[in-house]
Amino acid sequence: MFDSEILELTASLREALDRADIPYPEQIQWNPTPFRGRWGIGTAVAFQAAALEKTAGDVQERAREIASMAAREIALPSGFELVQAEKAYINAYFDTAIYATRVVDTVLQQKENFGRGAPKGERVMVEYAQPNTHHSFHIGHARNTVLGESLARLVEFAGFETVRASYPGDIGLGVITCVWAYKKFHDGQEPEGVHERGQWLAKIYYEANQLVTAREGETDEERQLREQYDAERREMFRLWDRGDPEVRELWRRTREWSLAELYDILEMLGAEIDVFFFESDMDEPAKEIVEELISLGIAEDERPEGTVFVKIDEKLNLDREKYRTSVLLRQDGTTLYSAKDLALAKRKFDSYDVDRSIYVVDVRQSLHFDQVFKILELWGFEQAAKSHHLSYGFVTLPGGMMSSRMGNVVLYMDVATEAQRRVLDIIAEKNPSLSEEERRVVARQVGLGALNYALISVDNTKEIVFDWDKALSFEGRSAPYIQNAHVRANSILKKSEGVPDAASFDYELLEMELELIERISQFPDVVQRAANEYKPLNMSNYAYELAKTFHGFYHTVPVLRSDRREARIRLTAAAKQTLANSLRLLDIEPPDRM
Repeated sequence: MFDSEILELTASLREALDRADIPYPEQIQWNPTPFRGRWGIGTAVAFQAAALEKTAGDVQERAREIASMAAREIALPSGFELVQAEKAYINAYFDTAIYATRVVDTVLQQKENFGRGAPKGERVMVEYAQPNTHHSFHIGHARNTVLGESLARLVEFAGFETVRASYPGDIGLGVITCVWAYKKFHDGQEPEGVHERGQWLAKIYYEANQLVTAREGETDEERQLREQYDAERREMFRLWDRGDPEVRELWRRTREWSLAELYDILEMLGAEIDVFFFESDMDEPAKEIVEELISLGIAEDERPEGTVFVKIDEKLNLDREKYRTSVLLRQDGTTLYSAKDLALAKRKFDSYDVDRSIYVVDVRQSLHFDQVFKILELWGFEQAAKSHHLSYGFVTLPGGMMSSRMGNVVLYMDVATEAQRRVLDIIAEKNPSLSEEERRVVARQVGLGALNYALISVDNTKEIVFDWDKALSFEGRSAPYIQNAHVRANSILKKSEGVPDAASFDYELLEMELELIERISQFPDVVQRAANEYKPLNMSNYAYELAKTFHGFYHTVPVLRSDRREARIRLTAAAKQTLANSLRLLDIEPPDRM
């Protein structure tokens, strides 16, 4: 917001150092000073200059002398009111009224683009929303999707060209187990409804796993039947691998039921995926890569008695076990996840010309991705260094981990429906004047917002123990609390009957005005930090702090009945816009009414 003035300030500082024949680095870096009621920037160039002189004596004392001299000599550009040496730092402080006006004006001029970074000239692919097919979308998948979508929005808003990708696991023994059970026990059946079909497949998957899983105390007859079922599903997998038309058609038809549910939920979550990769599409390219790895001596082939694998630590000449051994092909030649992820990485970089690839996948796959990236490196794939696994803790239940195989999952649609039902109950009690249509819109915005924030406001490295009441709480650090700040700002603006075109902040600002302006001014830096660190948590924390600051402003600072009315209306509008921008980056809608 003060780029030209800071350039002018830097030029004046260079001139002062030149006149005193003091050396200084090519780049002079300014950083914001801690906010203590006024805004400023500071530089440690005096330390660097003292070190560059390489003279005998106390460098720190010499840095103080240089800072003191420079502070006296610098000519202040417009917008600054004071420059002074503080120990060995040179600090320049903005004129408070000009700074406040510039912040508010910038927000209201740029609107939904406030905080958007300049183009970085780099293309980033974010891969997320990739549940296995023939299951049903559960709350763990929702954490993955919301985390990935928020990251994609942040990266894009920060100035990176962004490609959103999804890689559903549509093949593998688990998928074929469901197809086998459908064919054997439910052939020809098909429930009506997108989510009904997806959830029905999940039940079949659970029932099928019960049939092929060994149990303590099973009889010989039960064991024989289990072994028969296990052999049948494995034979179906081999038939799929050979391209059997009947198996492939049944697999495609049931796969579409799962994908229809996935597409519908992605639309609910506002996740617009640019490209869908499918695990099945990587099968043949993966086999070709494995054959090349064998020919290069990177992979070892012990078929038909054994598997195809890479002893990664040995190939890297490591003394200690770190990456272990990765199996690429089974004895029967069918591919495993690692082989297909090699093909996926090549497809991403070759076909989409990306500079970086971010995989949003749970922490249980950390070793897997370490192995994949190292095998790519051994293969000579230069982009391996530009592939990053963003891991996150999985969602558990109070009694332990969720498992589709065990059937103890919390389905996303159940939670989303319950969230909206609870909001409708609250609206009926607190705001009965809303029309039925308005109630449905607000219930969706607030209910889904509460759920999304509960999934993204926990550090991605930590597990979430899913609790209905906590996830749908509308108190404290929650989306409804942030959304309510946006609603309150909107209410003030509606009563104001318009935002003034301009206003001056040339008066003694109250403490909450200063705090609110400071919080708003931080937004662009938070965007960049969250994008560069792959950490949407930074934005979720910021949105809460901004809402908290605005609630304090709302309760203590008169706006409409004030002789500072015009300035405070514009400040309220700037706060509302920044709240809206923050919420949208978290994949949460900002409501105007609640």
